Amino acid sequence: MKKSLNLLLVTMMVFTLALAGCGNGGEKKPADSGNGASGDPAAEELSLTLRHINVRATAAKTLKILEDVVKKTEEEIPGLSFKLDGVEDTVNRDVKLKAEMQNNNQPPIFNLFGGADTKNYAKAGRLLNLTPILEELGLSDQFFNLREFTVDGKVYGLPESGFVEGFFYNRKLFEEAGVQVPTTWEEFLKVCEALKAKGITPIALGAGGGDGWSANMLLNNLFVGLGGPEIQEGFLAGTSKWTDAPVVEAFKRIVDLKDKGFIDPNVLGLKYSQGQANFYTGKAAMLFDGSWAVSAITGEDSKVANDAGFFRMPNVGGGGDGFINGGWSNGYGFSANLKEHELKAVKTFIKNFYTVENQTRGIVETSRIPSMKGVTDLSGANELTKSIGEQQASSKGAFPAFDAVVQQEVKVTLESTIQEVLGGQISPEDAAKRLQEVQESANKK
Repeated sequence: MKKSLNLLLVTMMVFTLALAGCGNGGEKKPADSGNGASGDPAAEELSLTLRHINVRATAAKTLKILEDVVKKTEEEIPGLSFKLDGVEDTVNRDVKLKAEMQNNNQPPIFNLFGGADTKNYAKAGRLLNLTPILEELGLSDQFFNLREFTVDGKVYGLPESGFVEGFFYNRKLFEEAGVQVPTTWEEFLKVCEALKAKGITPIALGAGGGDGWSANMLLNNLFVGLGGPEIQEGFLAGTSKWTDAPVVEAFKRIVDLKDKGFIDPNVLGLKYSQGQANFYTGKAAMLFDGSWAVSAITGEDSKVANDAGFFRMPNVGGGGDGFINGGWSNGYGFSANLKEHELKAVKTFIKNFYTVENQTRGIVETSRIPSMKGVTDLSGANELTKSIGEQQASSKGAFPAFDAVVQQEVKVTLESTIQEVLGGQISPEDAAKRLQEVQESANKK
């Protein structure tokens, strides 16, 4: 039975679960003495860099929403101009922003991940405390969950949208193979066997290059399913370890999927976007991905827009059965180095970007889960987005992605390690030992 996506929003509320240097990334130019605004800071020419990650073709509609906000903000503040700096998400997070934070020359506005990233940068004094700004703008209670952007009771970032992860599947290919949506791991393996027997690649996956993170989504859901949400919460506290049985078993199941030919055999030769494309062009029957993938799956280049469905991770026989990976962990952060006139521009950007109107555009135009309350007009949302809402609404609860919990070095190590696991270069047991060594080292720091 179809449920209204309003139930998704209600459920999301229930789930509400040594650096140095200087610089601010913004460039202030003296006002033109002939423009009649000399001495008026609001009319001075001000150029602010805005770092975003909407660089793929599938993110074009998301970028358009941002561009519209930028235009509106520029119109409201005379002399202001934004420089949009588009950077691929992994490069921004793991390379560019990390280096900028070390040198304290981060852009005024930038894409930011919650969890460990936000905590580390906030502790180092790099992030603007948004708590009083949210109160000033009347936004303090307008977000579903700011947990991942909150450090010591202060808010340092704002999620752009939410997400859930699970399996997208091609209904037509399932029908050809005579299979139904699986609810247990045993049923899932039988579905994969039937698809492979029909000459259909069961699972699309691209984890080559710097995209090991895409395989870690599946791994994350497996070890939480086997060990319960508390297993990843305990990595930092030392109450659980990467060498615990559920994690090792999760690695083994990934290897099993690869060895049986259920995962694209060229998994390490494909980037994330290429693996994703193998699903939405009809070459593979399933894709494990986040809800952000809907825009690509229903986009102009898709051949499966009318055949795509969604189901959450099947029960794997552990304490995490019935839970879904979801949260609000990606959005925008702001430099702590802002001058008064730059701060005014940032406040205006926040006011214009974080609105119910833009959240509604996000769910209708890009099929992304809202991060803010108050979205009621869902008439334009597509059926795939609604099915995601049904799967989330019927789950026991949500847990955050592991990389919002552990330190950056642990995340990066797992991304290279999962590639070695998929390539048969390291055993599940040794992979787990490596991760635990890095985790213990990070915890000591």
